[in-house]
Amino acid sequence: MANTNLANAKTAKNDEFYTQYADIQKEINAYLDYNPDVFRDKTVLLPCDDPEWSNFTKFFAQNFQLFGLKKLISTSYAPESKKYKMPYQPTLFETSQPHFNADKTKTNGKIFVLEQDITGDNRIDINDLEWQYLEGDGDFRSKEVKALRDEADIIITNPPFSLFREFVTWLMDSGKQFVIIGSMNAVSYKEIFPLIKDNKMWMGNGFQNGNAYFRVEAPRVSYADGVFDESTNLVKFRNCCWYTNIDHGRRHQPLKLMTMAENFKHSKHKEIRGRKDYIHYENYDAIEVPYTDAIPSDFDGAMGVPLTFLDKYCPEQFEIIGQTQGDSGKELGLKPFPRELKKLNPSLRDGQLYYMEDSIPQKPYARILIRKKQ
Repeated sequence: MANTNLANAKTAKNDEFYTQYADIQKEINAYLDYNPDVFRDKTVLLPCDDPEWSNFTKFFAQNFQLFGLKKLISTSYAPESKKYKMPYQPTLFETSQPHFNADKTKTNGKIFVLEQDITGDNRIDINDLEWQYLEGDGDFRSKEVKALRDEADIIITNPPFSLFREFVTWLMDSGKQFVIIGSMNAVSYKEIFPLIKDNKMWMGNGFQNGNAYFRVEAPRVSYADGVFDESTNLVKFRNCCWYTNIDHGRRHQPLKLMTMAENFKHSKHKEIRGRKDYIHYENYDAIEVPYTDAIPSDFDGAMGVPLTFLDKYCPEQFEIIGQTQGDSGKELGLKPFPRELKKLNPSLRDGQLYYMEDSIPQKPYARILIRKKQ
């Protein structure tokens, strides 16, 4: 499974996953379609980047004038500071410069800045990037990179998978706009979900057909069949998404839903079609809705829906009540399960939803509780 590979990356601290140019272009275009001036006169910071290899830097440098950027800043992390060690060879771009330093190239991060035409061709593009070594290793938590964060208006990157929670905290402390990539599973993190619930962060436009392809430089690990393509060095993840606090049009498109009666008659899901009522949870006053497209349009009460609902969440259509995992579920008021049920289903946990089916307690996968806005 692709999400297993993300977990493996986190464990091994292998965070070297390079985003495809087309995926960046698709995502950024969604914000431009909604607001053509979203980047105008803005300073964009691309931290946790590797400017000599990164498509983020290439994309924004090539579109600097088209977007009306004020300044573009990219920073990289020193090779010797990375937990996941790989053979390192500086690029010709770096070694050909007078200020190349054979020691600093391994121990110091680099900063690339684009803000003016230095080639004299009356254009500002990738050929006008200027670079220097950072004083430190380029860690986003350093005072040096924090100062760049505070200078920027918008922060965009594919942050280290292993430090996602910490990176989001770093972002929120800045109060800046952002567009970042992360695991879909992160929506259930205690540091992340409250931000989504309070509309301080939401899903971006998304990857094409839900598939994210990243180029990897590390030796192949145990990917499942069909996940890693040796001919392209691309690995496919299905549980990656974009997180942002910048508006885009898809976020305000309400879901087109059927009524309860229409779902029972026409739903493509066998769990719904032919029923006379939705399953009701035993420990919370809400119904179980196992698929986003099976949300009934004429039900005003609370509903438990999959995490993937957030990818189609329209804040004008629904409100998020909370999530039902552990302490979060207890805080919502989920009743403890009767202890005798543990014999019938050992996976039962307080703070998680359950319902009865054929006298056996069933625990659905992680659910978000929502309610239709009146």
